[in-house]
Amino acid sequence: MNAPVVLQVAASPVFPALVLRPWRMEDVAALVEVSRDPALRQWASSVVDNDADGTRWVQAQQEGWATGDRFGFAVLEAQPGCTGEQLVGNVVLKEVTSGKPAAEVGYWTAAHARGRGVASRALEALTGWAFDTFTADGLERLELLHQVDNLASCRVAQKSRYDFDTILPAAPPAFPREGHLHIRRTSA
Repeated sequence: MNAPVVLQVAASPVFPALVLRPWRMEDVAALVEVSRDPALRQWASSVVDNDADGTRWVQAQQEGWATGDRFGFAVLEAQPGCTGEQLVGNVVLKEVTSGKPAAEVGYWTAAHARGRGVASRALEALTGWAFDTFTADGLERLELLHQVDNLASCRVAQKSRYDFDTILPAAPPAFPREGHLHIRRTSA
């Protein structure tokens, strides 16, 4: 998949519109800034401490798009009274393989945007796009994993109609504690 994909989430009476688009190098400074949040660092699988880390992270997202097995989207929010957009999160579809019935989704939300439905709205857009794009290649379900003590992530999964499936054993270092597996099927 080489064509750029931009997903739009309409504004609601209480929340501004979201734009989901592939990560760009000009996102590095904003990525480094939001990555300073201790809560985000607690759950993130990779740490972004500086511009070099941010550049490597964005390059990895771009490589995923180029190989067609990982699709990371910067989640941006239109700022009232401004012409620009602000980075508020990330959503990703990963482990996409033709003929494989499952792929995984992930997300994070910047500290300044939490509590405003960013993750669930962005995840819903990603889910719809994933099923629209990859069902013909055999995609039947999306899997969402989070550590058992990440209650906010569990709420996002529930809001986004990802049904709880099972408790997963700890798998250090990436998953130092038990986790939840949530699943959403094409029929949901």
